[in-house]
Amino acid sequence: MVVCVCNAIKEKDLKAALIEEGPGRPADVYARMGRRPKCGQCLKFAQSIINTEAATA
Repeated sequence: MVVCVCNAIKEKDLKAALIEEGPGRPADVYARMGRRPKCGQCLKFAQSIINTEAATA
């Protein structure tokens, strides 16, 4: 599933970044991936994925 259309970030890529670097705010996680939020539409969805992954870690 695509999390961020502007940056072409897939859910699996976001989860991989969380496993590698740990949780954080979406903008911080994006920065660790070499990207930054553009339109902001994805931030709420990205945060829900981050929260879910942090809760199951």
